[in-house]
Amino acid sequence: YLTDQFIQRIEKKFGTQAAKRVVTWRDLMVVKIPQTERERLTRVNDFFNQRTRFVNDSKLWNVKDYWATPLEFLVKGAGDCEDYAIAKYFTLKALGVDDKKMRLTYVKALKLNQAHMVLTYFETPRSVPLVLDNLDTAIKPALQRKDLLPVYSFNGTGLWLAKAQGRGKKVGQSSRVNLWRDLNARMEKVGF
Repeated sequence: YLTDQFIQRIEKKFGTQAAKRVVTWRDLMVVKIPQTERERLTRVNDFFNQRTRFVNDSKLWNVKDYWATPLEFLVKGAGDCEDYAIAKYFTLKALGVDDKKMRLTYVKALKLNQAHMVLTYFETPRSVPLVLDNLDTAIKPALQRKDLLPVYSFNGTGLWLAKAQGRGKKVGQSSRVNLWRDLNARMEKVGF
């Protein structure tokens, strides 16, 4: 759906920089696909961490909490932690990374003493997850992220309460997370 015509409309409405970010994102997903899954993780993590800036929802969207689609995030060139994690999740999914290997994980950022969201990646169901984050931009195993305390995680197939090493116990469907349901409806509407 990221046709040249669509990108021209973005440029007209949001400016050249917004269009450039979207073109680069399209190229990442279509033209320059990294070979290994680890390369995909690194490329996607770096892409969003380097091309966007953190702005909280109340400033950016005039609401307390809003989960932007990857396109909304790129057009604005800014977002909060959920927007980073969500954009990375959907981009990696588009690059062929299995949904079962990824979770959007709510954590408590201990140094900031606030709720935070990261993307976690499990190479195997039993492996310690890797953390893709916008605060500490290096991809690290969860065991090395002593600054984060997992609370719960979810993806397209389920919702888990956190426990040791971020794996947790499945407690239901991800559709129980209202903002996730709303985000997915908006994603479908634009054909993503």
